[in-house]
This record gives sequence, C-alpha cells and structure tokens, in this order.
Amino acid sequence: MATATRLSDAPLEELIICPVCDATYQLDRPKAGERAICTRCHHVLIAPRYKAGMQIIAISVAVVVLIIAASLFPFLAISAAGRSNAVSILDAALSFTEGPMLVLALLTAALIIFVPLLRMMLTIYVLVPVVLDRPAARYAIRAFRLSEALKPWSMAEIFALGCAVALVKVAGLATVTFGPAFWMFGVLVVLVIFQDSYMCKWSVWNSLEHPKKR
Repeated sequence: MATATRLSDAPLEELIICPVCDATYQLDRPKAGERAICTRCHHVLIAPRYKAGMQIIAISVAVVVLIIAASLFPFLAISAAGRSNAVSILDAALSFTEGPMLVLALLTAALIIFVPLLRMMLTIYVLVPVVLDRPAARYAIRAFRLSEALKPWSMAEIFALGCAVALVKVAGLATVTFGPAFWMFGVLVVLVIFQDSYMCKWSVWNSLEHPKKR
C-alpha cells in the first residue's frame, strides 16, 4: 500500500486533492494493486488495477444488456383471490401517466432505468479509446464528468431496497412470483456497485488529460 506524501510546494500538474477533505498531495503513481490513500481521512485517491479498463467495459456492456432486458421482461407476478397480474419495471414506473403524476412517473423511470443506462453508455464511450491506446473520443472529458455528476441520481440500489421492503408487506396478502427481470435486476445492482468500487477515477482522468503519444 502506498500512502500519499504531503508537500507544501510542488508543480500544479503533480498535485492531487482529496475529494473528501480537500487535503493536497504530491505523490508517485502507485503500481497496479497498490493504493494511494489520504492520510487525513483515509479516502482512496488512486487505486490502479491491471487491465481494469477492459474489465470495466465488459461490466458496463453487461449492465446495459441487463437494464434493457430487465425493463421489458416481467419483474413480479402477483396472485390473489384467483386473479394474477405480471408487471415489468417499465410498466411499474409508467403506471401513473395522467395529470401531475406523469412527472413522477417519468422521474421514476429516469432514476431507475435511463440514468443508470446513460452512465454505462458514457463509460463505454470514454474508456474504449483509452483501453485501445487511441486518442480520446470527442468530448470524452465532458462525457466522463457527466457520468460522475449523474452518479447520485442513479438509484437502482434504492429501487431494489424499496422492492425488498414492499415484498415483505405484500407477501402476507398475495402470492408473489419473481419474474426473469427480478433476477436480472439483482445481478445488475451488484455489477453497478462493483463497477463503481473497481474504477480508479484518477487513472481515467489522467488518461484523458494526458493521452499516450503514438
């Protein structure tokens, strides 16, 4: 583990600022598998991994496929009093489409489907040229900045938690059957969390701002 060393005077391009506590450091780039950690708040500043770019792209592609599939296939089927009904995530998000509830329906669909989908597509757009050692894609810096800005609004995990709470209450009133989209969404949530924890943002920014010369 490599720990960042604080310096009071260093070239601007060699400085890095902790996004949590604003401590400023100059540090040597750690090797793959090592980490540079803020000595004040212990936030991980740099954590490069070997061939992480290709793995993150693979995860992003998998998440895109799962989001599209999970939004179309049945999520849950509920049976009670001889009647049954199956619903997809997109159907549930857009179930209220009249009057003021239309805005809520669109926001729900955006937060649990379209925002996560957009983040994954932006990640693929940014990382593919970097991994292939090609010049950065046009507007790649803006795209990655937008992806990071959308992160707090990607609420797939919140939706999964809300479903878990709702299922506990509904299970005593009706028979609940999990559809294919339920399992897809469960895998999707795990992959999104894994991708966010696996990505070294400093390495991405460094690759975009200082591309390799061919």
